[in-house]
Amino acid sequence: QVQLVESGGGLVEAGGSLTLSCAASGLTFTNYAMGWFRQAPGKEREFVAAINWNGGAKYYADSVRGRFTISRDNAKNTVYLQMNSLKPEDAAVYYCATSYYTRQLTSTDNYANWGQGTQVTVSS
Repeated sequence: QVQLVESGGGLVEAGGSLTLSCAASGLTFTNYAMGWFRQAPGKEREFVAAINWNGGAKYYADSVRGRFTISRDNAKNTVYLQMNSLKPEDAAVYYCATSYYTRQLTSTDNYANWGQGTQVTVSS
C-alpha cells in the first residue's frame, strides 16, 4: 500500500530554516504530482506547495512564495520542502500528499494519499 512518511519538523526560531522530507513507498513515484499542505490548530488544512512529476512545474501559496522551495528526487522517491525565513504563522502540522492531477494542485480534494504529518513550531 502507499505510504508517505514526513520528517524534518521541529522547533525553530523566527527567521530560521527547516527542510522537510517526505519519503514515498508502495507507488510509482513518477506517476504523481506531490503536494505539501499544513494545518494549524483550529484552522483548515491549507495548500503550501506542489510539484509536478518531473519537477518542471512548481506551485506555491502566496504566503510562502519566495521563502519556501519544493523539490523532488525521483531516484529516492522523496519530496522536500525547504523553508526559510520562518514566521510564527508558519507553525503547523505539515503533510505531504500524492495527486494524479496535473492541474488544480492547490485543492486537498485532488490528493489521494496523505502522510501522518510532521510538526513545525516557530518561536517568536
